[in-house]
Amino acid sequence: MASTPTSTAVITINGLGDHFIATQTTTRLEEGLDLIAFTFKTRDHQPQPMPHIQIAWSIPMHDIYSIWNSSSDRNKSLAPNWTSGTIAKVTSQMPVTSLYNYHGQNRLTFAFSDALEAVEMKVGVSEETGELHCALNLFVESTPQLASYEATLRLDTRAIAYYQALHQVQQWWAGQPDYEPLAVPEHARLPMYSTWYSFHQQLEPGAIEAQCRIAKDLGCEAVIVDDGWQTINNERGYAYCGDWQVATEKIPDMQAHVARVHELGMKYILWYSVPFVGKESNVWSRFKHKLLYTIDQLGAGVLDPRYPDVREYLIQLYEKALREWDLDGFKLDFVDAFRPQPRFPRGAPVPPHTHKHIDLANDERDEQSIDRAVDRLLTAVMARLKAIKPDILIEFRQSYVGPLMRKYGNMFRAGDCPYEFITNRVRTLDIRLMCGETAAHSDMLMWHPDEPAEVVALQIINILFSVPQISVMLDKIPSAHLDVVRYWLAFWREHRDLLLDGTLQPLHPEILYSSVTASTQEKSLVVAYLNTALSVDPTFPAELLIVNGTMEQRIMLEMTENAGKRFVEVRDCQGKLVREEELELTAGLKPIAVPAAGTILFR
Repeated sequence: MASTPTSTAVITINGLGDHFIATQTTTRLEEGLDLIAFTFKTRDHQPQPMPHIQIAWSIPMHDIYSIWNSSSDRNKSLAPNWTSGTIAKVTSQMPVTSLYNYHGQNRLTFAFSDALEAVEMKVGVSEETGELHCALNLFVESTPQLASYEATLRLDTRAIAYYQALHQVQQWWAGQPDYEPLAVPEHARLPMYSTWYSFHQQLEPGAIEAQCRIAKDLGCEAVIVDDGWQTINNERGYAYCGDWQVATEKIPDMQAHVARVHELGMKYILWYSVPFVGKESNVWSRFKHKLLYTIDQLGAGVLDPRYPDVREYLIQLYEKALREWDLDGFKLDFVDAFRPQPRFPRGAPVPPHTHKHIDLANDERDEQSIDRAVDRLLTAVMARLKAIKPDILIEFRQSYVGPLMRKYGNMFRAGDCPYEFITNRVRTLDIRLMCGETAAHSDMLMWHPDEPAEVVALQIINILFSVPQISVMLDKIPSAHLDVVRYWLAFWREHRDLLLDGTLQPLHPEILYSSVTASTQEKSLVVAYLNTALSVDPTFPAELLIVNGTMEQRIMLEMTENAGKRFVEVRDCQGKLVREEELELTAGLKPIAVPAAGTILFR
């Protein structure tokens, strides 16, 4: 065991084994912000399997209210130190954690520079000492043979907002060699229609085009055609994945279908399940011995990307589709399935992973590490697709939205949460906190046709700080719903630069982001998601928009000082003007009547 004190804590290194030695160097960037650079080298300078190294430290539980990490979802609570941590790697989550106080002020935000190889991040309360035990467990899924390994731990204890600390972490990652994010085309930042919730696998080109026609009129600029185009089997399994040929019984002429969608003025994005090869596919016999594992209930196996011919097969599939069908992008799904073993049900015993060393000189595989092979695969996919169409659109779904995924994709979508607009809010904001310029997309919005118009509006209001995706049969919902969607998509587009590019301030993650503000020097937009008072600075910009993200009939403002007279415009959930008036904004509490899911504009 090696240990070194820093200004934050004493860092200890465990598990080096007999072959490795460690050195570490601390660089102070400013008061409260340190970089600890680790180097692990073999004693004889010859490659050896990397051991399961642990980097650990403890801090007092002082003024720490809650925790944020990329997998916390709706449970941002502190766990005891005997629980398992979160695995972060290239295709799942990200190696960062933020601890903050009641006011959202950073107490400790730490991040690891290596977002490629799997690392377990642990933060837990010690029942005996009242301390927080923090640890990074390295090489938990692979043991590559290396003579030297370098990585950096970033420790930030500055008294800044937690969201500022996280924003600076994503900037730090984006500045690392080989982590440069992919450029984001304009269409990645515009609303889209998806077929998944509305059609599932029962696709028919005429019906898709009919939905596109309505969606375009409402403000959508692309369609994502999801699972079902490649199979006549509609049972949702993946037994028929792998060949990726069009099911002509459903879509007789894919090229002509895509061309008709283009004539409507919409981009066309097509779904692929990257790792799955089905037992009923023609290529099963070719690849059945080149799998990481099989998933019997899905009728499919997961390809092993360490085989060069596996990678080349997948890349050529996408190249061929892009050229022959004139696609505009791909939804590349399930890349988090590239792992040593399948996921196990919650609570089920998980067998320990034992990495088998591969003699690469005498094996068809050319990588020990699955994660490094995935990086090679996705890097090559992007390079070769961009060579054909430079503004290619690539969507990835939570949880594969980490810093390296920004190198391969320009759209990050919230994980599936049909109808659940609170979860959609949490997930889109979790993505926004770390995705930088990469376009954050909502999970597809769907609802029952009998819903009140206000509830339909809440579907969009809850994902207002991301790019909306819609997935209902638009010709089967009431005209009032269409009016709501048309108004809110127009509202979103009018304020898009503010919503996506303004300074983002999501407050209280621990209560699912009670209010969120996006602001520039010229205007601010605030959404209240809970029935609480909104604290308003009297020096707010010339234009302030407040969105009622509740079913209440009023918004309560708390003015810290007198703000003088302001012109006020109130609209309902369909954008209809309710009233205009001039208000004297005096210090104290100020209730303002506004319809549920309505808006207030102050000038």
